[in-house]
Amino acid sequence: MIHLLFTVIFLEMALIVILSFKSPLRKVAIWGVDQVKRGRGPIIVKTVAGTISVVLMSSLYSLIEIQDHTTESGSVNPTDQVINERHLLESSLMGFTLFLALMIDRVHHYIRELRSLRKIMKAMKERESESMMKAKEAKVA
Repeated sequence: MIHLLFTVIFLEMALIVILSFKSPLRKVAIWGVDQVKRGRGPIIVKTVAGTISVVLMSSLYSLIEIQDHTTESGSVNPTDQVINERHLLESSLMGFTLFLALMIDRVHHYIRELRSLRKIMKAMKERESESMMKAKEAKVA
């Protein structure tokens, strides 16, 4: 499971980098995220995020249980140490995966909003230039 989590993290990081810099891949990435956000995509994403959250909570609970076991016995068992570190790694990777998914959503949202604001500003500048031209024509006539 750790290999899968590392793969997902690196793919999410690559997507964030692609979305951050203007390149030909950015349009494709925005289109892909748009497609995921339509139809059944949000339900699937929420289901996967919920499943990861439940597994994260289970891993954290196991982590706390092992720590309670070691404090009761007073001695540290090497097997418990290995299991404890594995749960710690899995939980941190799952949390980071959820965080990066949230970052992808926000970056996509801000890119879409920036695009719409640029269109509005362009339309306003065109209207302003047209009104200035009409004012100049009125002065000349």
